[in-house]
Amino acid sequence: MLKELNKNKIMFLMLLPTLIFFLINSYFPMVGIYYAFTRYDFEGGLFGSPFVGLENFKFLWQSGMLLKLTTNTVGYNLAFIILGNGLAIFCAILLSEIRGKVFKKITQSVMFLPYFISFVLLSVIAYNMFNYESGFVNTVLKRFEAGPIDIYNTPWIWVFLIIIFYLWKNLGYSMVIYLAAITGISDEFYEAARIDGANIFQRIWYITVPMLKPTFVILLLFSLGSIMKGQFDLFYQLIGNNGVLYNATDIIDTYVYRSLKVTFDIGMATAAGLYQSLFGFILIMTVNYIIRKVNEDYALF
Repeated sequence: MLKELNKNKIMFLMLLPTLIFFLINSYFPMVGIYYAFTRYDFEGGLFGSPFVGLENFKFLWQSGMLLKLTTNTVGYNLAFIILGNGLAIFCAILLSEIRGKVFKKITQSVMFLPYFISFVLLSVIAYNMFNYESGFVNTVLKRFEAGPIDIYNTPWIWVFLIIIFYLWKNLGYSMVIYLAAITGISDEFYEAARIDGANIFQRIWYITVPMLKPTFVILLLFSLGSIMKGQFDLFYQLIGNNGVLYNATDIIDTYVYRSLKVTFDIGMATAAGLYQSLFGFILIMTVNYIIRKVNEDYALF
């Protein structure tokens, strides 16, 4: 190792800022994992708090919170991954087949624009649309004498609304990635297919879709790596502290935040966060192992 350091000292010196960054922000804070096994006491601090072993994890499991949070977090993220990638591929293929350059650029820009809208502004849009008293939806329903709907007190509606808002905000970004991959496909493949008499649907199915497989697999692995992370900004800004919607919308990130901000239960919040990280680590290692067995070229490592 010392010979390697001496031989490539300039390269290792260039890596030093990155190593320092991860040490400070990712590895040193891992000492805080100890909180998960304590009943935190503000007077005692980290190592002066009573050690309770697995009691925090036991409480999370017996209270049903762990199962509900895991189900919500994984369920929403699976919907985000499957629907997000499916729609992104579909829109990218449609956009790649458009011949009008001006219309193509305008369409791409319009679809990409919501990605830059902040989650705070998104919550304002949602409130003005679904507010019971003066929201756009209820105003329209009143005009047709259909009666207002109390959307902010109807949990099942938010399952669909959160997914729709996520897709609306992130579809353009994902589509650009797939569109770049399609642009990189050689025209020789399509030209050969045209000579052989393949129509547009056959060219898409037998050339474009298979060529997008490596991009899809890489994005899938990246997405699965954070499948337990949720979309904290999205959920917190849309739901906030509305306890009526927690059963249908509460994820691990929002629970941890609430535990720290409202109940100050640092031990319980750390236990939930540690479970979240371990679950995500095991999942990404398992999926990467399976992909490496199927096709080693598509694996991350």
